[in-house]
Amino acid sequence: MSAPALRPRLLGRSAVNVVVGISVLYTVLPMLWLVLAASKDRDSLFGSDLFSAKGFAFFQNVGDLFSMDNGIYGRWYANSLLYAVIGAAISSLVSVACGYAFDKYQFRHKEKLFGLVLAAVMVPQTVLALPLYLMASEAGLVNTFWSVFIPVLFNPFGVYLGRIFSQGYVPGEVLEAARIDGAGELTMYRKVVLRMLAPGVVTVFLFQLTAIWNNFFLPMVMLSDQKLYPVSLGLYSWNSSASVSPEYYPVVIMGSLLAVVPLVLAFALLQRFWRSGLTAGAVK
Repeated sequence: MSAPALRPRLLGRSAVNVVVGISVLYTVLPMLWLVLAASKDRDSLFGSDLFSAKGFAFFQNVGDLFSMDNGIYGRWYANSLLYAVIGAAISSLVSVACGYAFDKYQFRHKEKLFGLVLAAVMVPQTVLALPLYLMASEAGLVNTFWSVFIPVLFNPFGVYLGRIFSQGYVPGEVLEAARIDGAGELTMYRKVVLRMLAPGVVTVFLFQLTAIWNNFFLPMVMLSDQKLYPVSLGLYSWNSSASVSPEYYPVVIMGSLLAVVPLVLAFALLQRFWRSGLTAGAVK
């Protein structure tokens, strides 16, 4: 191939590499800053000595984090794990089951109901906070665990993904063969369909886990008892106090670093299922 013909291809490849490099830096640099800042004491943090060995206080900051305000951070962390892990697990199972029903069964007003699901996907969660608060108030659930836990169990986007995965992973012939063998609908779903939809369940689980773990506005509206706070709301309250009490700054940064760990672990451990789930539509 001639040099003039190679030049546009090389320029295009270089442009792509530049864009990818900028994207990587944009993603990695905040995390790098968080790791470095979490390892510094308060004086080094305000003195902008992040890249020096001076003021190393990583383990001290960890100890201060779990002793601050009688160790309430550990309670916040446990709350977030409870909200996010159990909520995401139930939500993913419910969403995939609903998506499977929309795909494989025929019932009255099926497409209209699915249109409502798609419309719900487009509604920002902050818009729903006030109606949810009023409903929880009528039910007497405000400032309880259930006021935050119940709303996260229903995920319209997960239902949409569940239908897409059902279309890509569950052939109708398999269902007919199971019915001919005498399997009931629930037995067939539990023993046959759910195994086929495992990548979809994991994918919806990861999306919902991230959304619940980072959920902030709904707990802020629903909760006033600090013992029920998730990590996001607890760190926000500490950060608000840091302007008056600077000793909160190091523990807020360390708490933010530890708050990222469960999400990183979840994506690292489940990425095999997540990748196969994301390519389902392409394979189809």
